[in-house]
Amino acid sequence: MTLLDDLKYIITNLGNVSGLPVRLFLDEDQVFYYSTIRLYKDPFILNKHEAFNLHEDICYLETSNTLYYGIINYHNIKIVIGPTRQVPIAKQELRALAFSLSLKAAETDEFVSQMELLPSLSLMALLQMLCLVNYAVSGTKRTLTTINVHEREQISLKDEFEKERVRKIDEKRNAPYGALDIENRLLDMVMRGDVAALEKFMAHIPAVAEGQIAQEQLRHTKNIFVVTTTLVSRAAIRGGMDVTIALALSDAYIQKCELMNDIASINDLFYRLVFDYAENVEKLRFGQHPSILTKQVSNYIQQNLSKSIKVQDIAHALFMSRSNLSTNFKKETGINLSDFISTIKIDEAKRLLRYSDKTFTAIALYLGFSSHSHFTKVFKDKTQRTPKEYRQLHKHY
Repeated sequence: MTLLDDLKYIITNLGNVSGLPVRLFLDEDQVFYYSTIRLYKDPFILNKHEAFNLHEDICYLETSNTLYYGIINYHNIKIVIGPTRQVPIAKQELRALAFSLSLKAAETDEFVSQMELLPSLSLMALLQMLCLVNYAVSGTKRTLTTINVHEREQISLKDEFEKERVRKIDEKRNAPYGALDIENRLLDMVMRGDVAALEKFMAHIPAVAEGQIAQEQLRHTKNIFVVTTTLVSRAAIRGGMDVTIALALSDAYIQKCELMNDIASINDLFYRLVFDYAENVEKLRFGQHPSILTKQVSNYIQQNLSKSIKVQDIAHALFMSRSNLSTNFKKETGINLSDFISTIKIDEAKRLLRYSDKTFTAIALYLGFSSHSHFTKVFKDKTQRTPKEYRQLHKHY
């Protein structure tokens, strides 16, 4: 048997055991693909360029929607397994992924159904699997402690964060706030989902000396990270974030932290952790003190963003009558529920117009509007501009 035959044998069995798609590349050409699940389009194409910039023998890539791909490099051979995630990915996130892949409406439902069949693996489990496959391919034994962790933001922001860290150390003795005050203010911003205030606060947060809870500095930093992650996740839950998602996200961040071998990387990860939770809460918030009803409505809309959402749909999901839901929502928020649905959809449309090259029709259909003209009318009613005018105004930002 040739080396290629051996690799195909390994990949086929890896795909059968893991339930995940596996790809084999020679140089940058894909020569073999195996998956027990048929997908209309391989989502890996969205991240192929990033993956080929990773050259360690064992590494992984995390996408913007927290999907993982495990990667093995051996000479000109690259094996890519995934995607997977710590917890099952929500339907709306899968629909957004299908939208990024430019799948047609008829293909999207099937794509979502097939992606839901992919098993969920923790980052630890994925990396342990990679260690075993790497040994089969190269004969080299590796352990989790020798694997470098790659974060999308860390690569570009590491130098900036390091400069900021040095500046904070210089300011330590003159810090106007104590550690407890800083902690309380930060947790309050996460609970309120106030990302704008958090950005301003984190840019000027003074350094403080934490209480020593471990003799070895790296272990001490990891212990601080674990404690802080628990506090931040609880603050997000109080802000309305789903308990299961918040705790799973906490576990994922703690696992990443445990794999890191330098303090600067852990500090960078902390920045991402705080903003990740705050942004999740921000999507669910309305007003300074939203009621349980408002949180439930916001959650439903976010989870069904690409559907044509009617007030009756939300009422049915919350076991309420349409009139009772509309009346209570208007009483608590001061706005009409139909207007609230449109506002959230148009906010997402703004993001897509600014940061994607999707056509106006594609965006309209993705967000559940009946037609391009209907989308344009609602968008102009909310922003006083057409989608075309809005994109032209913001295309350089």
